[in-house]
Amino acid sequence: MVNTFLAHDLLWGMTPQQLPADAPTWVTESLSAGQPVVVRRALSAPGLVAVGVRGRLREQRFATLMPVDAIQRRVKPEDLCQRSTDRDLPAVRALNHLRPMLDACGWVWGVSGSAGFELASGFAALHEGSDLDLILRTPQALGRSQAQDLVEILQAAECLVDMQLQTPFGAVALREWAGSARRVLLKNASEACLVIDPWNPQEHAA
Repeated sequence: MVNTFLAHDLLWGMTPQQLPADAPTWVTESLSAGQPVVVRRALSAPGLVAVGVRGRLREQRFATLMPVDAIQRRVKPEDLCQRSTDRDLPAVRALNHLRPMLDACGWVWGVSGSAGFELASGFAALHEGSDLDLILRTPQALGRSQAQDLVEILQAAECLVDMQLQTPFGAVALREWAGSARRVLLKNASEACLVIDPWNPQEHAA
């Protein structure tokens, strides 16, 4: 059975009681406050999904497993692309600036990272120095020249914008695919490997 949960999805319903006994106190506090967890790229047993818990600090990230039957709500990155916040921060202004251009690109896109977390949950996660993390669903191949055009659009934003291309076989960084390297790093639940074509990963490079 294919796991229907994708990296960067946000899930609600996990409780402190489902954490391992050695979980740090801040992890318990985050879940007790009602925060969602974020799906991460990792293999998990049937009935479980690999997730991460966010803390207030950048370095506070805790990897764990969530029972699928505990999930009460799911929000995908593409559910957030039209959401807004009145917080006046560079990442928010960048999102507002890029939204019409990304809407016009013809691909499904979404917001992940701190911006996605805040837009979905209402918990403050962004600050003045935050990057804007975006994803682009690319079930069909995106040409390298198209990727270069997208990078130019993103470079006009007020803060650093990190976009991941989500192919059927994993994720690749837009800037890497737009670059000159013959091989790029493709990440999925089981591995990270160098490939020539992220949409045809059988063409592995040794």
